[in-house]
Amino acid sequence: MADILIVEDNKELAGLLSDFLCAQDYSVCIAENGEKALSLYKEEGAKLVLLDIMLPGIDGFAVCSKIREGGNTPVIIISAKNDKQSELDGLNLGADDYIGKPYDIDILLAKIKGIFKRRYAENRISCGNICLDKASHTVEKDGVPLALSAKEFDLLCLLMENRGRALGKEYIFNQIWGSGSFSEPQTLTVHIKWLRQKIEDNPAKPERIITIWGMGYKFI
Repeated sequence: MADILIVEDNKELAGLLSDFLCAQDYSVCIAENGEKALSLYKEEGAKLVLLDIMLPGIDGFAVCSKIREGGNTPVIIISAKNDKQSELDGLNLGADDYIGKPYDIDILLAKIKGIFKRRYAENRISCGNICLDKASHTVEKDGVPLALSAKEFDLLCLLMENRGRALGKEYIFNQIWGSGSFSEPQTLTVHIKWLRQKIEDNPAKPERIITIWGMGYKFI
């Protein structure tokens, strides 16, 4: 699932907006018309839709209406149609905001950040190129989904929630497997190894999950 789906038929404008958003660590996909937008949204989903109105084929109002039929994904309409009636139509169809073109990119980024903070901040943890979503139980590296087991996910979540803090092996084991678990403490070492293989650029020289000798591990 992408963070943001841009629906914009102007390829240059869509590309520039995508570059700005990627620089803010959002994952982005682009649709140049309404049909493709609805197809991408149905197949892959999105956490936020930035939606132009004047599109070839199905217009933005129809796209917004279809998205609202299936869920409550935030939608920001961005359109050159700056008249009051168009804005009212968009908001009445369920858009969360309506921004006229040309727009100030800083204002748009602030609105996007606000939506993500209100809607997703409690469930989303981002550390550099690693993004963990507790709600969807997914992890991405550089926007690419990682295949983690349930225990690997729980372990990574614990480490990322305590970023910068050294956690003892016994504490980690008890949190993930439970103090009454029949698993061997050595299983923690094995799971750390597996996690490093998936999230580190060079697992032999880890830069994310650091061993604190004589104690445990720390995520940085």
